This record gives sequence, C-alpha cells and structure tokens, in this order.
Amino acid sequence: MVFFLGYLAHRRDCRFKQAERQHAIASLPAAYHTPLTSSDIAILNTPVASTASNVRAGAWSASDVLKAYGKRALEAHQETNCLTEVMIGRAEALIASAKKGGGVAEVNFQGSLAGVPVSLKDITGVAGYDACMGHSKLVGKPFKKDAALVRLLKDAGAVPFVKTNIPITLLSFESTNDVFGRTSNPFNKAYSPGGSTGGESALLAFGGSRIGIGTDVAGSVRVPSHYSGIYTIKCSTGRMPRTGCMTTMPGQEGVPAVYSPMTRTLEDLGYFLKSIVDMKPWTYDHSCHPIPWRGEEVKKEMEDEKREIRWGVLWTDGVVDPTPACLRALQLTVDALSARGDSIINLSDAPSPYRGLRAASILLNNDGCSVLNSFFRSYFEWNDPGVARMLFAFRVPAFIKRVYAWLLRTVWKDEIWAGLVERWNRPTTPELWGLVKEREGYRAEWYEYMKEKNVDYVLCVPNAAPAVPAGGMYDGFCSCGYTFLWNLLDYSAGVMPVTNVDAALDAVPRDLWKRMPNSIAKGAWKMYDAKKMEGLPVGVEVVGRRLEEEKVFWGMERIKDALTATGVHFKGIEVA
Repeated sequence: MVFFLGYLAHRRDCRFKQAERQHAIASLPAAYHTPLTSSDIAILNTPVASTASNVRAGAWSASDVLKAYGKRALEAHQETNCLTEVMIGRAEALIASAKKGGGVAEVNFQGSLAGVPVSLKDITGVAGYDACMGHSKLVGKPFKKDAALVRLLKDAGAVPFVKTNIPITLLSFESTNDVFGRTSNPFNKAYSPGGSTGGESALLAFGGSRIGIGTDVAGSVRVPSHYSGIYTIKCSTGRMPRTGCMTTMPGQEGVPAVYSPMTRTLEDLGYFLKSIVDMKPWTYDHSCHPIPWRGEEVKKEMEDEKREIRWGVLWTDGVVDPTPACLRALQLTVDALSARGDSIINLSDAPSPYRGLRAASILLNNDGCSVLNSFFRSYFEWNDPGVARMLFAFRVPAFIKRVYAWLLRTVWKDEIWAGLVERWNRPTTPELWGLVKEREGYRAEWYEYMKEKNVDYVLCVPNAAPAVPAGGMYDGFCSCGYTFLWNLLDYSAGVMPVTNVDAALDAVPRDLWKRMPNSIAKGAWKMYDAKKMEGLPVGVEVVGRRLEEEKVFWGMERIKDALTATGVHFKGIEVA
C-alpha cells in the first residue's frame, strides 16, 4: 500500500510540474508565440559582448533582447523538450524594474553582461523556483534566495530566463526523468544531447541561448558539448561559485563537481568566463579562489615567437578506443596543429587512465549510491538504465561480486570490467582514506609526467563515440574515461566541435563491436552506426593543468584557427 500511495503522489506531482511549465509558456505575451523577425535573428546572431555593449549604450533594449531569446528558446523546447523552469515572465519584471545608470536594481544594466539572457542547469538555485532535479519528491519546494552564482550573474547584468533539463541522479549522458521527460538532440531526435547538462546543450545548439551554466563531475558539460556541437571549459575547483544550489550528492568530495560555462560560440565562451571571473567570484562564494582573469598574461606567454607549443595526444584511454568519427576529429585537429608548426607528442606511456577510472568510480560513489538513491520517492520512479545497473552492482553482496569478477577474468578474459565491479562496495572509513591516498598519489604521477613530457596541453576525444541513442546508457554508462580522468585530476578541460559524422568516411563493419576487448568497449561500439549518426557533431577535448582555464581557452582558439586554415569546418544549426 505504501508503494502504491507513493506512486500516486509521484504521478500527481509530475503532472503538476508539467502543467506548471506549460502554463508558464502559454501565459507569456502573444509576441513570444510569433515567428522570429529579422530583428530577432540579428539579435540572436550577435556575440554576447556586442549585445551587452548595445544594451549599455541604449542602442538595444533589454526587453527586445529577451523577447528574441525567449521566442527561440520556446522553439528549441518544442523541438527538443529542453526546458524545465520557464522564468521569462520573471525576467520581464526584472528588466522593467531595473533603473539604468542609477538607483537600486536587481540587475545591473551597466555590467559586462548587460541585458544578456543566460540559461541555467535545473539544479541552479533561483529564488522563487524549484530545482527538483527531475525528482517529484522535490516539486513545490522553491528556493528562498538566489545562489551565489545567480547573484553574481545579475550583478554583471545578465538576465536568467530559463532553466534546462537533466537526467535523474545527474549521473548519465542522457537527460531524462519522469518530471520533465526526455530531451532530444537538436541534430537528430533519436539521439541524446548529452548529460547531465543535456537540456542546456540542446538549447545552446539550437540557438535559444548563447551563454549558459552547467556542472561537471565526470563529463557533464563536456560530453553534452561534444554530443551537441557547442563549447565549454570545465573549470578546476574553486574557479566558479557553487554554493546555494542543489545536487544529488551533497557532501560528496571524492571527485568534486564544478560549475562551468557553456556557450554557442568560442568567442562567447572567452567573454563569458572572463566576465564571471572579473566579478571576483570569491567575494560571492567562500569556496572560490581569489584568482583574477589572466588572459593577457597567457596570451603574451604563448605567443612569444620563441615559444614552442607542445600538444600531448592521448589516442586511447586503454578502455574504449575512439570510434572512427571521433578518431577522425582528433586526427584532423592534430594534423591542423602540426601543419601550423606545433609539436605533437604521443602520450602512450601516460599513467594508466584505466587506473584513474577505477579510482574515480568508487570515490564518486563511496556511499554506495545511498544519498542519490534517497531522492527517489517511489519504487516505481523511473531511473536511468546505466545508474540502475550501478545501483544493482552496489547492492550485490561482496562475495558474489568477487565470484563474478573471477569469472570475468578467467572465463571471459575481461580484466577491465572485473577491475571496476569488484571495487563497487561501500568502503569503511580506513578504506576511504586509502582511496583518497590513492587519488593523491595518482595526481602526483600525472603532475610529474606532465613536467617530464613538457607538454602545454593534452588532446583526446571527449567520448569514444558521438551521441548515444535514446536508452543507450544501459550499454554506455561506464564509457566516460576520457572526461572522468580530468575531474579526478582537477585539470581544466575544454571541448569544442570539430566536424560532423560522415556516413562514408566514418563507417565500420556493423558487427565490429563483438570483437572489442572488454564489456565497456563492446557497449560503446555496439551503439555506433555512422549511417544513422550522420550529421551529428563530433568534438575534441583540450586539457590543461589545474586552474589553467585561460590557457585552455587560448589553446581552443589556436585549434579553431588551425582547423579553419586547413579547411575543416563544423556545420552547426543556424538561426535564420
């Protein structure tokens, strides 16, 4: 009976939240439901820096900017189901109450982001709005005050106008939950836009926003950027505010999550990140380091004519080799940089990324997933299929896992999967301390290795494959080593689009997945089909050391220039 009542309450609150979202859309002024005008299109295609400059100068009104973005965001939602909280009505009120050039206003229209709409991942705390994370248990519990990041953005002049969809538990590269439904990739509805910041990537790729905020603990801004053809830099811890928001893993510090910017263009990415850092985020959030923006210093250092630019290439993580489309994007990048005269260094002898994956997977879930599981209200509440597999593994008694791992090693010759599964037990406190010691030792290995190789950057694929199809995380949930590694190390890491899947150039025999060396690789390659995936974005990951966001951005600019010079162009979704 308790299960049944819980299910009824779950369905009731899901219906309520969906109706609330629909009402927020339907009650907007009629102008938001009309086609884009030429003026709207001009606004949407204008870089953020120029938009803010026009608003500050009075050449554009913040209301007109919001209307253009709002119209396109609603179109994006209709195509992809990317929105959760529709805050456009509140944004109009913020604009109406603002007093340009004086007085007390909630939004500063003389700031670096003056009048620019900004979209936010659903978990971001905004006063008056839920951050339910796709859990019906949290519906109807609005935040009483803005998170530190939201206050900073408003002080810079930005106008929060929508929040975007996520996966249940935040531990998936799909964005699906019972409360808000499934978000699809704007390039191909049969595929995911990524996760956990997937609604954000879908919105940005479609052009319903130019700047947004996501979080990343294992690839949650980088994989969506790769899947959806947008730009991001996963910051190191302490560079962006994070207090005052929701999470499915409060208190988890084994692999800390970080808030990070996501944008439609590379130009906007640099401007947006600089604008945030220039606002001195350490004055908003105790967890932020007092490190100013160092873009000019990095540019001067890297563009010294005597400076050799050295790129280390991680061609594989040793778990899942990149599929042809992703390998081609990486090769195109390497070739373009080489043609420019940069040095390319093979990192085949790097500290084992697989060891990093093993350590990160248990450090992230060292509570046996009990905290994230506590947000589920009902036994019947939908769960991501990949997370459900992991939860099952943690619940299986340790001795059964040992037997299973033995069978994997001796019978099926799958050391990779065996090495992961056998560690998925809730550690004791001494064991947890041992895991932290292991993490710190591994970080030290990479620190010394990077010094030894004297590389400025590491290049790798963001994921072994392009976007997963709907439901694909059952097979693909452990294929995250190319991103998770850099969270464990706390390195700054950016992702940018390079090309699109080409059915002819990127084809492989359909049964090739059966010959993969381990279960994780089989699962990832099983979903790869260049013909079905044709046109999907494919990106590259650019990794710097810890707290090197400025340097990573400079590297991304260099890659883009090099690719353009060699005739490589990514085809995104135009706003026209």
